[in-house]
Amino acid sequence: MSDSHTALPRTLILLVVAFVFVTGLQVSQADDSPSVSTSSREGRLIVFDDVWETIQERYYDPSFHGVDWQAKRSTFRPLAADAVSEQEFYEVLRQMIVSLRDPHTRVYSPEEKFDWWNPKFVTVGATIREVEGQPTVVYVTPNSAAARAQLRAGDVITAVNKIPAQQLINQRLKALNLALDEPDRLRATATLLEGSDGSSVSLTWVSEKGETKTATLRRSWTEKRLGFQITRSGNLAIIKVEVFTAETSRELVRALPKALHNASGIVLDLRANGGGDAQAMAEVASAFFAQGLDLGNFTDRAGVSFALQTQLLSALPPQKQTRLRMVVLTSEGTSSAAEILAAALQKTSRARVVGTQTCGCVLAIRNRHELPDGGILDVSELDYRTAEGARLEGIGVNPDAVQVMHRKDLYKGRDAQLMYAEKLLKR
Repeated sequence: MSDSHTALPRTLILLVVAFVFVTGLQVSQADDSPSVSTSSREGRLIVFDDVWETIQERYYDPSFHGVDWQAKRSTFRPLAADAVSEQEFYEVLRQMIVSLRDPHTRVYSPEEKFDWWNPKFVTVGATIREVEGQPTVVYVTPNSAAARAQLRAGDVITAVNKIPAQQLINQRLKALNLALDEPDRLRATATLLEGSDGSSVSLTWVSEKGETKTATLRRSWTEKRLGFQITRSGNLAIIKVEVFTAETSRELVRALPKALHNASGIVLDLRANGGGDAQAMAEVASAFFAQGLDLGNFTDRAGVSFALQTQLLSALPPQKQTRLRMVVLTSEGTSSAAEILAAALQKTSRARVVGTQTCGCVLAIRNRHELPDGGILDVSELDYRTAEGARLEGIGVNPDAVQVMHRKDLYKGRDAQLMYAEKLLKR
């Protein structure tokens, strides 16, 4: 096995957008015409074989996390051949891939196109997370179907299409042969209301006053432009970063000198950050570390390693790169490149981490693979280890201070995790 080290590729993608759960995902329409059609049995087998063989050849772990990849081919190839529609065919592919328990490795049909930086989702306008052990609304998009139905952050979803919510979550996990452990359960909870554009879903929920309410909501497209926001709370700079891209990094670095003027501390909010470009993350990290800090290594299955380091940023005064006290906010939505940054800040004692355990989703995609029918396959080709040699995949970053969400805070519009972080910095 080779043990060589090379420079990090300029675009190395580590991204899990909004807890993407590989079943039933719908994304925006693509323009490319397919060269092979999955309307025929022959076409379906050509595409299936390409997917299976690409993962077989390129997946970072030659043991496939202990999954018998040959057996998966024997199981799913006949199902793919017999699929009666493109949707059913791609669902078969996703069921095969999900056995790897790797949210980075995923497949999109020719009608699907996912923009990592400006994601579009089919939604009713309600973001669901597990709060106090129950599937709970944590955000309602203004003017959405959920808003019109008067769903509120803090409401507990008790049934979806008359099926008890917890039962539905367990059914999904069982159907995909996933464990009922916390990471898989959280992802299943986050996608509880997914479905196709224009379809309807019947929801039953419990309100703040304990009232049971029911409504039928229609799903539709929504788009979210990811970026960053900087606000001030007294002398504290609150920096919320949702994604790491080359553009976002440049804009953020340029904005920091003014944002940090006369600041006494920084809260770096990574709770909704699904990752992004590893090098872009390293450039942002350079605002908080000295030049040349080792942020870890990516290694492919051949043993070739790519080093990740901070770089000197002339746009920032040196004292602002290293001296301000920091707290980092994390959640189960903190993924990939964002986890690398949080881990580095924590390990070097540069910042305290507050919130909940991160996703533990830290693998990298080198290049997207185009399928014969025009679909797209993302394959995790590189593993990551910290500068100390520790893996984050499947483990995540454990906060120094655990602060979980509560329904009472959601109803009051109170960000208790942010309030706790501010309190730490004001001591």
